Amino acid sequence: MMIPISTSLPRVLGCDVGKDEIVVFDAASGRARRIPNRPEALAAFAAELDHDCLIVCEATGGYELALLAALLAAGVPAHRADARKVKAFIRSFGILGKSDTIDAKALTRYGTERRALLPLWRARDEERVRLQSLVLARRDLVGDRVAYQNRRNAPGAEALRGTFDALIAAIENAIAEIEAEIRALTESCDPIREAVEALVAIPGFGQTTAVAVVALLPELGTIDNKQIAALAGLAPHPHQSGAEYRYRRTRGGRPEVKKTLFMAAMAARRHNPELAAFFNRLVARGKKPIVALTAVMRKLVVIANAVVKPLRAAPAA
Repeated sequence: MMIPISTSLPRVLGCDVGKDEIVVFDAASGRARRIPNRPEALAAFAAELDHDCLIVCEATGGYELALLAALLAAGVPAHRADARKVKAFIRSFGILGKSDTIDAKALTRYGTERRALLPLWRARDEERVRLQSLVLARRDLVGDRVAYQNRRNAPGAEALRGTFDALIAAIENAIAEIEAEIRALTESCDPIREAVEALVAIPGFGQTTAVAVVALLPELGTIDNKQIAALAGLAPHPHQSGAEYRYRRTRGGRPEVKKTLFMAAMAARRHNPELAAFFNRLVARGKKPIVALTAVMRKLVVIANAVVKPLRAAPAA
């Protein structure tokens, strides 16, 4: 089954991105073509496009970034789609096959139908990208340290404790180096430093948590409260069928952000009088403690969004 595409709407091109080449489908001509995924070829491709068209591609492990950079430089709007949403979109047509051309055509149809709802790709803030990489690397190393500490202390591990001690020491040194880089980056970049300071002023946010939230939620302060809650995986979704109503569930979002906010909510429940009272009211009304804690997490990310928003809106000095 093929996906029909209207050609009466503004031009939309779907790009299936690979490591070496990109398949481009143009609904106006009904044809697909291949271009090398190389800066000079991408610049030439972007130069031939009108500024009122829309390019739609998927997140493809970073191989799409060169295309997006070329489009941004040429002033051509682009949207980077969630691969899971596009996959579900393709399946909704009953299409079971997969090829680069099928994917490019599906991206074209996806952009044509949803153009008004799709956020456009924006220039990346390289400092925030670097901060995110550092925060994620630190998180992975902390997890490795805990794993090796548990193995070291497990029964029967006596013969390997020297090896585990060496591994743990190496990991701790790496964590210390990354934390030093995070501090240096935070202090040298005014927008990041100001955002972190604003979050640390909220009871429940420590320095490490504030840095992690700024790094993992770069949209903080630029979108509304419902959107930021959804990105954090804290937007409640209805769970109802017929006359049966159940707890609304939080789904999706970024799991690493949700984990960070869980620790912040645990601290806020002890040290933030307003949020502690909010938690206790929910529990007194019969809410499960985990449900009440999730509501505190949602409150925290909404508060964080509100305090950072004026900083993101302020003009650069």
